[in-house]
Amino acid sequence: MRLLARVLCLPGLAGGQAPARKCFALGSCTGSPRRWWAPVPAARSKSGHVVSGRIMRPDDANVAGNVHGGTILKMIEEAGAIISTRHCNSQNGEPCVAALARVERTDFLSPVCIGEVAHVSSEITYTSKHSVEVQVDVMSENILTGTKKLTNKATLWYVPLSLKNVDKVLEVPPFVYARQEQEEEGRRRYEAQKLERMETKWRNGDIVQPVPNPEPSTVSYSQSSLIHLVGPSDCTLHGFVHGGVTMKLMDEVAGIVASRHCKTNVVTASVDTINFHDKIRKGWVITISGRMTFTSNKSMEIEVLADADPVVDDLGQRYRAASAFFTYVSLSPEGRSLPVPQLVPETEDEKKRFEEGKGRYLQMKAKRQGLAEPQP
Repeated sequence: MRLLARVLCLPGLAGGQAPARKCFALGSCTGSPRRWWAPVPAARSKSGHVVSGRIMRPDDANVAGNVHGGTILKMIEEAGAIISTRHCNSQNGEPCVAALARVERTDFLSPVCIGEVAHVSSEITYTSKHSVEVQVDVMSENILTGTKKLTNKATLWYVPLSLKNVDKVLEVPPFVYARQEQEEEGRRRYEAQKLERMETKWRNGDIVQPVPNPEPSTVSYSQSSLIHLVGPSDCTLHGFVHGGVTMKLMDEVAGIVASRHCKTNVVTASVDTINFHDKIRKGWVITISGRMTFTSNKSMEIEVLADADPVVDDLGQRYRAASAFFTYVSLSPEGRSLPVPQLVPETEDEKKRFEEGKGRYLQMKAKRQGLAEPQP
């Protein structure tokens, strides 16, 4: 299996048919770089996964020069979509494209900056009858010094959908494991995510409503929404939105909420599990809403809801397409972590969400410290 993430315009996945190419830039990343183009072959490893890279440009980053978390999430999803689609079409059968169904918790271990190269590698780690688990890693490289560091590790789940019938889920070709233990471990992960997905399929049915004249540090003060009309460049061959596009929009809204709350430069620290409940079609409108749910001393949890609205279909109804919790941190101009203003929940629902967010925060803190998860 070959993978060219981002730099490859795979028909139906990246919206084009151009050959894989890579852009190198000379000079300041904030000026007008001089460029030349050259084909870049994918580097294939013995295990079958492939590594590719792209230089980070000014339009990938915020005003402080940190690459948006949504940009990285979109690259991760593209990598997973390509390798899983190739595997699902590796045997003679009905043509299909892999659609994103779920993203496990993703931590942003280190920021990526303008001028650095993001290397994306992906590898299939498990297949069930109707789904593919893909592990994606992102490494950043300073091309002036050669320094590399791991920035992201993500696990994504895809399902193969027929090109002839968008609602038809096809069977996944068998995958050859290096060890039997790998298949058993993968099966346990599959059963665990399947159970959690069923439990959370229709949670967060409420809608974020605007409040007039909100007070600073309250939920209403920083809550934000974004409305996006789905165009052809957002979609697959099926005519529904790439999961990476949705995740990028969700991260943008979460970043606005965090910036409004603390009035500083902010970066994505982690993204909780994202479940994609239903497809979003071309021509529909996505409404992305975000609200602060919890703050610790140096982090902010933002709940982001993605709703789809088939505005040109009289019979269609607005529905919840995806939801997730993003964690952001505040940074000084020197890149150091800053304390964040404490959230002031006002309503009973806000206080309940605050306590739930506190529980998630303490759970993850215990995991990072290598301790057992606290008992409910």
